[in-house]
Amino acid sequence: MKNIVVGILTLFIVALMAWVASNGRAYQGGEHNKVIEDFGDSQTQQTVATTSAPVEKSDREKENEELDALRDKAGNAGSFKVSQEYKSKCASCHGANGSGFQNGKAMVGPQLFGQSAEKIYKSLSDFKAGRRENTVMKGLLLHLEDAELKTFADEIGDFPKRAQEADNE
Repeated sequence: MKNIVVGILTLFIVALMAWVASNGRAYQGGEHNKVIEDFGDSQTQQTVATTSAPVEKSDREKENEELDALRDKAGNAGSFKVSQEYKSKCASCHGANGSGFQNGKAMVGPQLFGQSAEKIYKSLSDFKAGRRENTVMKGLLLHLEDAELKTFADEIGDFPKRAQEADNE
């Protein structure tokens, strides 16, 4: 019985292969290959056209560029120096200045700016000990000593003071 089923399936597969091959260019992309070839030709023609005459930007593109410039300026306003350790471990989720935002977009982690060093230290200790659940935080803090946690907490707690000093400069 198994041999009969296997034989029928084999004949079906061979017939299917013959049908696909009879439709032409089966292994070279079929009809879709022609579309891709045409697309490549139009890209070449478009590149030649754009290099010969400068294209003016639409009003929408100009507005988007202006908005991006303002966002960058706003994101850099009030920026202050942070340690390389903070940049490498914390900034990707909490923002370069602990605001929870970067370039006008919300980050993954919550806002740290304005929290006291004691509160930050307690949170870091809780994450490390597993009293608060967050696999990313636990993974980052697992191999740090308490003194390093205290250093992070003191730095983050000092952010408002640093921001004010940067604004006064």
